[in-house]
Amino acid sequence: MPSSRSRPSPHEKLAPYRGKRDFEATPEPSGRVRAGRDDSFVVQEHHASSRHWDFRLEMDGVLKSWAVPKGPPEKPGLRRLAVQVEDHPIEYGQFEGVIPSGYGKGVVKIWDRGGYDLESRQDEKIVFRLDGQRLAGRYALVHTDGPNWLLMKLRARD
Repeated sequence: MPSSRSRPSPHEKLAPYRGKRDFEATPEPSGRVRAGRDDSFVVQEHHASSRHWDFRLEMDGVLKSWAVPKGPPEKPGLRRLAVQVEDHPIEYGQFEGVIPSGYGKGVVKIWDRGGYDLESRQDEKIVFRLDGQRLAGRYALVHTDGPNWLLMKLRARD
């Protein structure tokens, strides 16, 4: 995640997302960067070449996104690899469907959604409280290296 000194312009935020898709061939929303309340999250189960979960937080007019191969942790103390992928448009938070062959092919369905409260955000660590149908409580994303982060559910006292 870039530092506040080098945040991309609104136009640049979705360029990688749009560059990987042909919107004539996929039902995914092309979307746009838009001001939001930065208070929603969605987890989409994605049956692509291998099943994974896409964890998305509404931030800065887009959905910041991570692929979580083993699914988000539901118990405190568990840590899961979360690979940061390109930002997605906020409209993607409502998307369910079948993505045709090509980038991201496979079935996408919403696994959980809800609101979140941001507790702190730094370049290397994001702490937030989720209020979803399946996921609830305090969580953190901690950057390790490259696109790799750890997604963890925090204990009540952490």
